[in-house]
Amino acid sequence: MSHTAISRPVASCTLLVIALCAGVTACGSDGNPLSHRPYDAADQISFNAPSQGRKKADPDKPLEVVAEDSDGRITDVTAYDAAGRYVAGELAADGGRWHSTSPLAADASYTVRVSTEDEDGAPGRKVLTFDTGKPTSKKRLDVTFGPKAGTYGVGQPITAELSQPVKDRSQRAVVERALKVSSIPATDGAWHWVDDKKLHYRPKDYWPAQATIQVRSNLAGIKIGDRMRGGKAKPLTINTADKVIAVTDAAAHRMSVYKNDEIVRQIPVTTGMPGYETRNGVKVVLAKEGTVRMTSASIGASDFYDLIVHHSVRVTNSGEYVHAAPWSVGSQGYANVSHGCTGMSTENAAWFYENIREGDIVKVINSAGDTMTPFGNGFGDWNLEWKQWRTGSSLTAGTPEGPTAADRARLRPQSV
Repeated sequence: MSHTAISRPVASCTLLVIALCAGVTACGSDGNPLSHRPYDAADQISFNAPSQGRKKADPDKPLEVVAEDSDGRITDVTAYDAAGRYVAGELAADGGRWHSTSPLAADASYTVRVSTEDEDGAPGRKVLTFDTGKPTSKKRLDVTFGPKAGTYGVGQPITAELSQPVKDRSQRAVVERALKVSSIPATDGAWHWVDDKKLHYRPKDYWPAQATIQVRSNLAGIKIGDRMRGGKAKPLTINTADKVIAVTDAAAHRMSVYKNDEIVRQIPVTTGMPGYETRNGVKVVLAKEGTVRMTSASIGASDFYDLIVHHSVRVTNSGEYVHAAPWSVGSQGYANVSHGCTGMSTENAAWFYENIREGDIVKVINSAGDTMTPFGNGFGDWNLEWKQWRTGSSLTAGTPEGPTAADRARLRPQSV
């Protein structure tokens, strides 16, 4: 049955004229049903949420739109809230029913745009609005992003600290899907669950130099579990500087510093002696601490020392630094005599301190030490291969790697 044959009282002469014009070609149509202006599909669909201004919808129930006319079908449904968060959904193959597959937010206003077509292929439209009720649970999951706003090196991971533990995989997927990271230039990346309350985000490769990275949460009001909904989170914007990577070859006793992939300085160094070998792997600069008192007690060394050390750059939580070591200048470039730190002359350490920043990369190769662990002692995130990193995501684990960021940018609509 076409929309022109809907049996209901005519409310006005205007509606009657519209109905007649839609049914004949003399009203300016070229005979193609797709050339008609979209008709009001209100009588062809039903909707399981109350209209705006009436009772509020239960956010715990999925949204459903059903085609009531057996001769028509739903062709598309777009649902989103006032914050611009879209609701994922599935449309039946016959166009008879659409239902949401992602949770609705509590205490939110939604707009639903429904497209239909009748038996003749003419398009119909209906825009529906509704509000959801307030959350019944008082338990909230708040998110705090890190690091603080500022400019960092290209190795800086993004962190998300949760106020409540999330153990269930399906609940983790809800959380992870709502934590959004974007960058200009665009790059591929993924979240990795470090534990039940902490996630790290990093790209497949290092961040681009001179990039702007924005982080936000869409969790507010979203149901995560039976007794928990998402809370608000302060968005974060950071920038990256030049790409600076310092590579220490412990066997050659030399550090090579690269800026934007060009070597800018080679520095004679000494690293950890036998029994105190410097950890191999990629480390991210945690802080520039300047002058630091270092003692044997801090690392449990058997031989006593108590030193005031200048130009100190921390790379692990346990106390590994790159710093000035004037007492070992004779060994720098020739032997490893430190207790695990990377030592250099005061002049070279001052230069390094001036040209390094938080988030830059310090990589150690050819040491007899173990490889730095990914988590728990600073940012060892880059010591996981990309395939391993993706296994820590509740969304990408076990899935093939998808299109690149550049591919998605070409396919992405210009406006949403």
